[in-house]
Amino acid sequence: MKFTLSWLKEHLDTDATLDQIDEALTRVGLEVEGIENPGEKLAAFRVAKVLTAERHPQADKLQVLTIDAGDGVPLQVVCGAPNARAGLVGVLGLPGAVVPANGMVLKVAAVRGVESNGMMCSTRELELGEDHDGIIELPEDAPIGTSFPDYAGLNDPVFDVSITPNRQDCMGVRGIARDLAAAGLGTLKPLDATPVKGQGAGPEVRIDAHEGCPAYYGQTVRGVTNGASPDWMQARLKAVGQRPISALVDITNYVMIDLGRPLHVYDKAKLSGALVVRKAKAGEQVLALNEKTYTLDESITVIADDNGVHDIGGIMGGEDTGVSETTTDVVIECAYFDPEHIARAGQKLLLTSDARTRFERGVDPAFLEDGIAIATRLVTQICGGSASEVTRVGTLPRVGITTGYDPVLAETLGGLAIPAGRQKAILESLGFTVEPLDANGDPVGIDAGFDAFRVTAPSWRRDIDGPADLVEEVIRIEGIDNVPSTPLPRAPGVATPTATPEQKLERRMRRTAASRGLNEAVTWSFIAEKEAAAVGGGAWTLANPISEDLKVMRPSLLPGLLMAAGRNTKRGATSVRLFEIGRRYLADAEKPTLTALLAGDKTPRGWANGKAQPFTAYDAKAEALALLEAAGAPVGNLQVMGEAGDAWHPGQSATLRLGPKTVLAAFGMLHPALLKQFDLDGPVAAVEIFLDAIPAKRSTGFMRPAYTPPALQAVTRDFAFIVPAELAAGDLVRAVRGADKAVITDARLFDLFTGAGVEDGKKSLAVEVTLQPGEKSFTDAEIKAVADKVVAAAAKLGATLRG
Repeated sequence: MKFTLSWLKEHLDTDATLDQIDEALTRVGLEVEGIENPGEKLAAFRVAKVLTAERHPQADKLQVLTIDAGDGVPLQVVCGAPNARAGLVGVLGLPGAVVPANGMVLKVAAVRGVESNGMMCSTRELELGEDHDGIIELPEDAPIGTSFPDYAGLNDPVFDVSITPNRQDCMGVRGIARDLAAAGLGTLKPLDATPVKGQGAGPEVRIDAHEGCPAYYGQTVRGVTNGASPDWMQARLKAVGQRPISALVDITNYVMIDLGRPLHVYDKAKLSGALVVRKAKAGEQVLALNEKTYTLDESITVIADDNGVHDIGGIMGGEDTGVSETTTDVVIECAYFDPEHIARAGQKLLLTSDARTRFERGVDPAFLEDGIAIATRLVTQICGGSASEVTRVGTLPRVGITTGYDPVLAETLGGLAIPAGRQKAILESLGFTVEPLDANGDPVGIDAGFDAFRVTAPSWRRDIDGPADLVEEVIRIEGIDNVPSTPLPRAPGVATPTATPEQKLERRMRRTAASRGLNEAVTWSFIAEKEAAAVGGGAWTLANPISEDLKVMRPSLLPGLLMAAGRNTKRGATSVRLFEIGRRYLADAEKPTLTALLAGDKTPRGWANGKAQPFTAYDAKAEALALLEAAGAPVGNLQVMGEAGDAWHPGQSATLRLGPKTVLAAFGMLHPALLKQFDLDGPVAAVEIFLDAIPAKRSTGFMRPAYTPPALQAVTRDFAFIVPAELAAGDLVRAVRGADKAVITDARLFDLFTGAGVEDGKKSLAVEVTLQPGEKSFTDAEIKAVADKVVAAAAKLGATLRG
């Protein structure tokens, strides 16, 4: 919401400084995003008069001007504008000034051999319009030497205020002025809403869709002249980013920004029959004022006549009945549209407008009478013409609840003790009706003693729903900074840990992943349909997405990380190592997951290794095992089984499981087809760890037994087995480790060999086995007995000792 300081003072009688207004706006909950003074960038430009204009000796299209800039010393300026002439009063940029349109710093320079001391400026160069055919021409009586921003009234700061969705009353300058008046920065000026006395019947209007448009007021003005709007109106509209179009259109935009009341004007000559508020027919189309055609359905409220639809009710008017320079008779529309219907229609059509922004928040339904009176008066004053009677159709909805309110709530809910009289004054200054009550709930005078209030919210405060909202109003005006900081009571002693086991697990996993050189990413929980389809499809689709690219709740974290990897590689990153801890949204539940992605080069090219080395499935497996070990999973008992799914490269991916059904992780290389969909070149390794599948640790109390190192040194023995080529090494290692659990503390694979001496269809796997003696050292017989158990366990898998 933008407005100028002078515009604000049309409603607020105040002497407050710019800084005081800035501070007060934020204090009452209207956060100021910026304040810009358009006159500041033109401070070095001044009103100047051309004394003489002579042809440039070296250029036919240039003139050498003598300029009076008000200093008493004429300046010489070279100018190429066709309208430059003696006696013209314009705008001079002196040396050192910066031209807003192009950032050029003016300086004394020779132009075709003639010295020039500045520049006479055009409207476009000062960013005051699009006219570039000549320099600005000011009235002859413009004071020479005066600062141009002061002369043109450009020193008018523009406020940019962020309005929260619940404050529909502040979508107009008057609502903001009302808040500032309540905050003590001045007095709210009375609003002149004197109706224009009309003659003759008003426009014919009928409502067939009361749920979408409960009330519609219309008034005809005949004999208007639709020229340019007044300079003061154009200046204010331009200051807040609105483009002046014509007097009739500018009036509707001005009233909308000034009072938060959207309006619409029809060219009466383009209407046929009565205006009808109805639901659109399926497939009906309308050409809107933004020159786009929209296809409607039965849920959308429209304004139509005998020829069809002319207006998407409360959102945007139609091109076919819009006003133009030839318009002589108009119908002014001032209607109330239901906020929920407006929001749904705008979402379906993907159509936003200033009117929709206000109607879907909820405009003041009681302002229809004043709104059409103010609009009609502006039309007749600026465009001329005579008004008809007002046509009033429908019933205005009742907005503004009445509720009991105990002043003590300001302290018990808001934390600030405020005298009841002060609370009453605050609420009344905001437009609430406050009636003191005694202990029996009967009205009493303010001086007679009271126990509570009966408060009625004004019609423009649709957001007020009960006493808690009234506390908020009182506290924000009194000043939330005045609420004392009071610590909550705390029992003595050490605080009980509050983190859940799931939170602790995620923290541990996050630290481990970061320590292994992975960079944490946070991606959207919503992805596009095609991205979800690439990993099996999403189970949940949003009915009202932010955009089509954020429509499906992600079934996997892979799409987000793949897009992040793509953005990094396209910006020159040669090695991408990312991880994310988040939720996958499946049909039955949301699942906590850690996903890691390895793309690009594992090691860069160099003299030692030659070419750059890419990541492999074994790198993904190493990350999976390290992360699972940090999570407390029984890594030694995990089985490598099968391929991970359609998103993974066949033959280069697998899962880690506890038994055939409990999948703890998937790892390996991603499928080339998946990478192609995300525009990634080269192989990409990935890991998915399903945190909810990791078995929880058994609770053993707060104390762990002290670590006691073994008294005797461990013994290692190496075994080389000839095994079938298809046997997984992990299965062999697991069998060896389980051969004698009391003695064997570890077993690891340290060699794989195929070739000479190993028959086809076989391979040699070498395993190092660690034996830990207990109270005494092993004898040769005991070691042999364990070795026999190891060989027997391996034999069950088809393994034989290598000779």
